[in-house]
Amino acid sequence: MSLKSVLAKPFAKRVYKSVLKWANSPIETQDKVFQALISDAAGTAFGRDHDFVSINNHADFVKRVPIRDYEALKSYVERVVAGEEDVLWKGKPLYFAKTSGTTSGAKYIPITKQSMPYHVEAARNAILLYIQETGNSKFVDGKMIFLQGSPILKEQNGIQLGRLSGIVAHYVPKYLQKNRLPSWETNCIEDWETKVDAIVEETLPENMTVISGIPSWVQMYFEKLQQKTGKKVGDVFKNFNLFIFGGVNYEPYRAKFENLIGRKVDSIELYPASEGFFAYQDRQNEKGMLLLLNSGIFYEFIKADEFFNENPKRITIKDVEIGVNYVMIISTNAGLWGYNIGDTVQFTSTKPYRVIVSGRIKHFISAFGEHVIGKEVEQAMQEAISETNIRVSEFTVAPQINPDEGLPYHEWFIEFENEPDDLADLAKRIDASLQKQNVYYFDLIEGKVLRPLVIRKVKKDGFKNYMKSIGKLGGQNKLPRLSNDRSIVEGFPHVD
Repeated sequence: MSLKSVLAKPFAKRVYKSVLKWANSPIETQDKVFQALISDAAGTAFGRDHDFVSINNHADFVKRVPIRDYEALKSYVERVVAGEEDVLWKGKPLYFAKTSGTTSGAKYIPITKQSMPYHVEAARNAILLYIQETGNSKFVDGKMIFLQGSPILKEQNGIQLGRLSGIVAHYVPKYLQKNRLPSWETNCIEDWETKVDAIVEETLPENMTVISGIPSWVQMYFEKLQQKTGKKVGDVFKNFNLFIFGGVNYEPYRAKFENLIGRKVDSIELYPASEGFFAYQDRQNEKGMLLLLNSGIFYEFIKADEFFNENPKRITIKDVEIGVNYVMIISTNAGLWGYNIGDTVQFTSTKPYRVIVSGRIKHFISAFGEHVIGKEVEQAMQEAISETNIRVSEFTVAPQINPDEGLPYHEWFIEFENEPDDLADLAKRIDASLQKQNVYYFDLIEGKVLRPLVIRKVKKDGFKNYMKSIGKLGGQNKLPRLSNDRSIVEGFPHVD
């Protein structure tokens, strides 16, 4: 055992104690964050426009600062992009994380001198809390890889511009630099498939102990490793025992991953976004991720089924309930105010506050009033294939409103690694789980408004080719799990 792995344990213990301190005083912690944000931004253009000097509490904030998405905040962001200072936050941002929007085209999310350290600290602390809990620190001696976007940044009016994962690549601690893969040159390759091929070549001879990234793209890396060697990933990398992921629910991928790896490995779930690092898994055997209440982010929540009302009620963490689907609203030290990031979450615990990501407020199916969400379709799939040898590579769901005959239905487009013997039985089990979870869907099936779901088998690499066709292969890009129209699946390559 190296000195590095020995020293990691007392460091992990110290960080664990500091996390406990704020996690055990959640209301007070969030109040301090709120007051600091309002005070620090009172002199900005946004602060003056919204009378921050008169805001003393959350009720005042709600009166003065409406909920906004990127489109509604865009006029302020454009001033920052043009080089103006003190607009949303004091001074200028260090970076813009460039993301792809749906209606806005490219989105420029500011990252400031005050917000950047929290992105780095959260990723580090997630690993340290794992060490504190398990006592396992040997992996720090091996090689680690994070499948990410290019670290090449452009400059615009004195502000660096790039993908979040590329920006974060500039902040790998010095003590991990020798452990880190891929090389800078490989990381800068723009074409995703070429990049993954290069990563395979670089990592094959190494002692890989930690692998991280969005599951769908790590899956591609694992498949290429297997094709190259003819071996399970766990046999190629005998000391690989920790998978770190974020961006999507891992459960639909778990069976496929364990098959590719050849054994179970520990995992840590993260909840990062360009807008902030919101949560990470702090316990191996607890459901949900610890909501980061001391990271320059003030959280509000709106019940998802009330979100589109004219004046939905905005609450803080002290009033949330376990199991309720909320839209998460953030105000941050990067200058986002009453900002709707588009995610829905559910609390699994309030002592401490832990969340799961349940979906996207715009990603649901309610073509018939059922309001089925991402968490429900993922759980239905997971329950249906558990205790079977069925492995699913990817799937998405869309409504079929105008079938050629019969009642309308939900259409599940699924790419299987190994095809089930009885597709009708699988469809029946998925549908039963969905009916059990969602009473509205149950009523529509019972009332003969909908017929049970239909599965379409997608050709091998169908989803990968789709993402490639729209320029979103790799990096932080994720396929929506479901949608309220057929824009994704129209003309999708499938086998009836």
